[in-house]
Amino acid sequence: MKSIFVWLLAAVCFANCTSSKPDGPVQMVPRNNTNTAVVNGVNQTTIQFSGYTWTVKTPTGQQGPHNNYWSGDNVWVDSNGHLHLVIKKHNDTGRWECAEVTSTQPFGYGTYQWKIEGAVNALDKNIVFGLFNYSGNSRFDEMDIKFSRWGYPNAPILNYTVWPATGDTGINNVTYAKDFVLNGTYTTHRFKRTASSIHFQSLHGFQDGNVNQFETKTWASPTSISTLQMPVHMNLWLFDAPPSNGSAVEIIIHEFKFTPLS
Repeated sequence: MKSIFVWLLAAVCFANCTSSKPDGPVQMVPRNNTNTAVVNGVNQTTIQFSGYTWTVKTPTGQQGPHNNYWSGDNVWVDSNGHLHLVIKKHNDTGRWECAEVTSTQPFGYGTYQWKIEGAVNALDKNIVFGLFNYSGNSRFDEMDIKFSRWGYPNAPILNYTVWPATGDTGINNVTYAKDFVLNGTYTTHRFKRTASSIHFQSLHGFQDGNVNQFETKTWASPTSISTLQMPVHMNLWLFDAPPSNGSAVEIIIHEFKFTPLS
């Protein structure tokens, strides 16, 4: 999905932000912790993560976004309960394969929060890492936090996007894009969705409050905001080409938390 770029570049660094774990290489060692469950009348591969059940995207051929190959081997939850998403080249087929999970539970108004481990500011220009809710109706009913340069090496990496509610034809999506510099590889990202506004935040380190915020954006009415309850998606995929550096990519999601509006 091509975002409408707002070409703002920034370098933000907070010296007092530290992670609870030193930086270092991440070992890509899959765990056999998947199950098979009937979801919407279909047998699907599922995992348990952060107290929710998630289906793993495992089509037999290419599928969107952007006509990629997807593999269940690129998704696993480790012994600490952290979710791993990987893009890598298959040893036998030579195909680059992506990763996606979708919650079986829909979510409505409230705060959606992710705690992420990985250098999301330094992803290859052809990589997309997405955190969002989505009805499945293309170009409608979606609130995105995406990390991608969309194939352009100098485009801003952080993208906040709101797609209009189904039925609001003639209304475009709204997007805010920004570059940033990380302290370490731990970040927190969230959006709060209400009937009249969407409020996005990104913060250094793992936060449940507002300490070390480095980016934020709010859209309020008359922006079109979906009223639907929708599943959450987390994916890691290729934008029209393999990684330009030829390297596999891994992102670790330590936690997803949803807090409904009180």
